Amino acid sequence: MWTAATLAKLDIGALYVWKQTTLEGKAIILVLVVLSVFAWAVMASKAMEMRRARRLNDLFLGEFRGQKDVFAIFDRGVSVEGCPLFSVYQAGCAELDRRLRPAPELPRREQVSLKAMERVKRVIERVVAEESLRLESGLILLALAVSGAPFLGLLGTVWGVMNTFSGVAQAVAAGNRADLAAMAPGVSGALLTTVAGLLVAIPSMFGYNWLVHHLRVHTVELDNFAQELVSEMETEYLGESEEL
Repeated sequence: MWTAATLAKLDIGALYVWKQTTLEGKAIILVLVVLSVFAWAVMASKAMEMRRARRLNDLFLGEFRGQKDVFAIFDRGVSVEGCPLFSVYQAGCAELDRRLRPAPELPRREQVSLKAMERVKRVIERVVAEESLRLESGLILLALAVSGAPFLGLLGTVWGVMNTFSGVAQAVAAGNRADLAAMAPGVSGALLTTVAGLLVAIPSMFGYNWLVHHLRVHTVELDNFAQELVSEMETEYLGESEEL
């Protein structure tokens, strides 16, 4: 239970400093609290998204490398939501299938021309870029938290110190004493905004760097798989015939 002594210590500490913070400083701290909530939400959601993508990619890659024909998974009508590699595979196979069939109801041809395969490559490259952007979405908020939160905190501190010295100047002009006891509450309240800004920026910085590292891993994995998929398609279906 909270004792009177504990409550007194809290009042002397953070609660006392909060009471000394100006209205502007409190508004900045509230903005930082909202920014922190969004930053933590982004970190949690992106971490779960990348973890799920990694797990699904590993499962799909094992299935892909175990198939005898590049269309084996595609022809089964499998759907894997949230798997970046499957999205690349699905788009590439759909385009290659369209190039191999003169009409949807007809069977596939045995080969496609080099120009047709180049179009398939461009589709695969486009989907790789789209998947990378999808995984990257939301990181801009963390970047803003890392770079902007300390400056918001500094703004509140400078504003609070300015108000404190303004009050001291007015007291001196009125003939009152201006000592440390008169200045300390205002300065401590002003410094609270800097502390709040750092408490938002520091976790966001670690989360941002961790997510960027894993994003690069996923991007490299997407590029490598795209090259592997194109190589398999070329080996099985690339011919020297005229463009189809």
